[in-house]
Amino acid sequence: MSLRLLVVEGNTRRSRERHRADYGLTMSESYAEVLRSIAPDAICDIALPTDEGANLPDAAGLESYDGVVLTGSHLNAYDGGPEVMRQIELARAVYRSGTPMFGSCWGIQIGALAAGGDVRRNPLGRELGFARKITVNEAGRAHPLLDGRPAVFDAPVSHLDIVAAMPADIDVLASNAPTPVQAAEIRSQGGTFWGVQYHPEFGFGELAAIIARFREPMIAEGFCKGAEDHAAYVEDLRALHREPGRTDVAWRLGLDEEVLDPERRTAEIRNFIRFRVRPEKSRRGRA
Repeated sequence: MSLRLLVVEGNTRRSRERHRADYGLTMSESYAEVLRSIAPDAICDIALPTDEGANLPDAAGLESYDGVVLTGSHLNAYDGGPEVMRQIELARAVYRSGTPMFGSCWGIQIGALAAGGDVRRNPLGRELGFARKITVNEAGRAHPLLDGRPAVFDAPVSHLDIVAAMPADIDVLASNAPTPVQAAEIRSQGGTFWGVQYHPEFGFGELAAIIARFREPMIAEGFCKGAEDHAAYVEDLRALHREPGRTDVAWRLGLDEEVLDPERRTAEIRNFIRFRVRPEKSRRGRA
């Protein structure tokens, strides 16, 4: 029997349309493609909770899914508003349903907020491009979310905010110098969430499309010296998208197989499906 997965898009309609214009797919459509590449038997539905009047699943609907995945977003949770609150309430409902839940970046922030944590702007600034030296702690070394990851690794990333106050029931699994929660398991209301602050779902083409939008902040914050420097960085990412074997570009960007190899780059999503989604599906008698 096929897996039934729900992909929850964190972006507003305007941001979704811009991402599609820049990359060819919305963030949720791209995430669904990654999920299907990992689990070819997966049927992926998409939910758009930022849209007023969106047809979101009720409790029975959530229980009918084998897994729920939360995407990234351009929003900042501390700005509040109905677009944010609908996502928090949906995550709370997923917790109550007991359906396995996973989130990237904004996803882990929503997972934390729904469980009583808090999110704030990172006082150390933005992480953009690649999160460096993500370090797996003792709990992470024993956790299936990070199965196959080395003790220290890099990953695609784009975020300004972090989980700043921990939910009551959380295991932090990995961190790095600018971000104290890079991977975690959160338990709330009878449900379990696995999440990461980085983006294992991002390939080089999608990351290039996002970085291209950040020219002014990247220059202002010292990531790039100017527009030419920024354009060269974006072109390097696009080159790796077109020609994954470009060892010269990989060397210039300081990337190893944890980022270059699609299977290793998406390890957390693969582990979520392998260790959470399929076993829970079997436990529920759907296998």
